[in-house]
Amino acid sequence: MAENVTIARPYADAAFELARGAGALGPWSVALDRLASVAADPDMLACITSPKLSDDQLAKLALEVGGDLSVEQQNFVRVLVDNERLQVLPEIRDLFVALKNEHEGVVEAQIASAFPLDDATLASLKADLEARFKTVLNVTVSINPELIGGVRIAIGDEVIDASVRGKLANMAAALKN
Repeated sequence: MAENVTIARPYADAAFELARGAGALGPWSVALDRLASVAADPDMLACITSPKLSDDQLAKLALEVGGDLSVEQQNFVRVLVDNERLQVLPEIRDLFVALKNEHEGVVEAQIASAFPLDDATLASLKADLEARFKTVLNVTVSINPELIGGVRIAIGDEVIDASVRGKLANMAAALKN
């Protein structure tokens, strides 16, 4: 939701600056991922929106289920609770990861394959893509049987469709002309 992203942005920026200043981008990323999962849980969402829980009770609950957190991360959770922003933790995490990736020169890549890719094939494909785009890629692979065969790769706003389905669609379009 666009509104949640707007609300989350200053918190993600603050978390990023804290993490970068402490040289702890990795631990913050892990902690935010864990906290985002907790905040997205339906039972936790019910607690977040419940008027029966005080801010202190909600913060205590979030910190207990959030796992091992540094003092700064605990304070961050308390700030989110005090400002009634705990429910936007998934968006904060997403924005933080984007800032972290930009800072580290990492680009997200989504690879959809008709069939599971073995480790050697994935490593080779990743190496070829990193050489082509001259950047480090954080690859996410999904299986999409509708592709029939091959892969569809999305990196930023560029899409490489090397799937059988894509080739059939291109052939059909060419035959119509």
